[in-house]
Amino acid sequence: MRGFDVRGRGADTARLLGFGDQPDPRILQAVFAVLFSLDLGLRRLNGSLPDLAGWPTAAIVAGTVACVLAAGVAWGPAAPVVTALVPVLDLAALGMARMNPEASGAGILAVVPALWLGRSYGRRGALVTFIGSTLLVSLPAVLYAGIDGIGLTRSLAIPLVATWASLAVASGRERIRTGRAEVDRALGTIEHQRRVAEAILDTVDVGLVLLDRDGSYQSMNKQHADFMQLAFPGGHAGRAGQVGSVYHPDGTPVVTEEMPSYRASHGEEFDDCRIWCGDDPLTRRALSVSARSVRDEAGNFAGAALAYKDVTDFMRALSVKDEFVASVSHELRTPLTSISGYVDLLLDRDDLPSEAVRHLEVVDRNGDRLRRLVADLLHTAQVDDGPLQVVRTTTDLARIVRDAVQAATPVAAASDIVIKLEAPESLELVVDAQRMAQVVDNLVSNAIKYTTRGGEVRVRLEVDADRVELCVTDTGIGIDAGDRDRLFTRFFRSREAAERSIQGVGLGLSITKDIVESHGGRIEVDSEVGRGSEFRVRIPVG
Repeated sequence: MRGFDVRGRGADTARLLGFGDQPDPRILQAVFAVLFSLDLGLRRLNGSLPDLAGWPTAAIVAGTVACVLAAGVAWGPAAPVVTALVPVLDLAALGMARMNPEASGAGILAVVPALWLGRSYGRRGALVTFIGSTLLVSLPAVLYAGIDGIGLTRSLAIPLVATWASLAVASGRERIRTGRAEVDRALGTIEHQRRVAEAILDTVDVGLVLLDRDGSYQSMNKQHADFMQLAFPGGHAGRAGQVGSVYHPDGTPVVTEEMPSYRASHGEEFDDCRIWCGDDPLTRRALSVSARSVRDEAGNFAGAALAYKDVTDFMRALSVKDEFVASVSHELRTPLTSISGYVDLLLDRDDLPSEAVRHLEVVDRNGDRLRRLVADLLHTAQVDDGPLQVVRTTTDLARIVRDAVQAATPVAAASDIVIKLEAPESLELVVDAQRMAQVVDNLVSNAIKYTTRGGEVRVRLEVDADRVELCVTDTGIGIDAGDRDRLFTRFFRSREAAERSIQGVGLGLSITKDIVESHGGRIEVDSEVGRGSEFRVRIPVG
């Protein structure tokens, strides 16, 4: 507001002096008339103008005509003519007033009409000022009083100073007009870019919102306006954190502190926060929300930008896929159980030929492999139904690790891979024994699978302060840095695995991560292409 007041006062001052956007010739003429009259009056009082007859009277008449013209027709149809004639009459009045034996210093008043001519006509006005002040002010005085030192100096100074003042005003006027034109062009460009940006933002299928530092909505595109109407059918007050028809994926309402806008307005940044909007479960839309903070030049929080992506079709496709996987997994379990049972019965017989036994053992191994794959698929289908359920019991984790290494040794030996184990005799921990065995099996089998012939796999189990650490290190093909962020994603397979045609569906590490996190732990990986990988699982002792 302060800047606005200053500009207003500056504009009022310019208008008062006759230099505003709508110039009024009456103002400068009034200034000239007052100063001209003051000069005549003072000269009359001190006796330097003893007689008003003659040239002084003509000067008064010219000045009066100029005032009448300025006051009477300044805003009429003849305004352009008046604005040129009035300052010329003023210069003539000055010239006639100085035609007396004791010429005054009032010639400096030529600056007033000079300012008006420069303001109204630019450089042409400066030229008129030079010609008019020379012919109407300086030349008559020289002709009347003759050429002497001080008279000649005054006569030369008047047109020079007046012309300089007129040129200064004209140059300022041109700069203002040029600057105004540049500003108009810049504003036009900005307005065009704004309209283009609005068109683009309204075209994209992502809802975009900008919040200020106080959490108030500054702007949004059309897509988000549609989302707002769905989530807040009763209206929205334009502030972050309001609750409406917004739900978690499990159907529970989202409270204020969980609303993406509220979290973003408090400086939190996040990706893929999923919410559902709408009162009717059949028509609800699933939104994936991301947020980033906006900082000012000092790095302080200045607001936030949020993007809302409609992922309803994707979420429904995932649901259909999970239902299909779960259904197929259940259907496959029954025949697999039957096949494994009959194979076990045959292997228990002592009258089978050795070759038949070998064939049945192959069937048994592949049946176990298929059962694990079905179990993994079923687990994957159940992940989105809620957190993984674990049944904790006091378990000797060292024994689980030794059993896993022992079971994997024949497979490693067949590929000329050496397995080394470092583990204590016993390490009791309250965990889900079956799930932890699955973790160790997945990590060890992966290490063998991705290690070339003649390589080495090391398995180390130890207690580090208040946590148990399991490390599985191999000298295999390694993992590219670009793949590590997606390594624990379901159905993801690295480029190296695809290029080498290594078997797998990309579920083992995803399931391993779920099991570890369900025990309050975490899994990490360090890897380098061509040098191998190290997976570390840390489980709290408590």
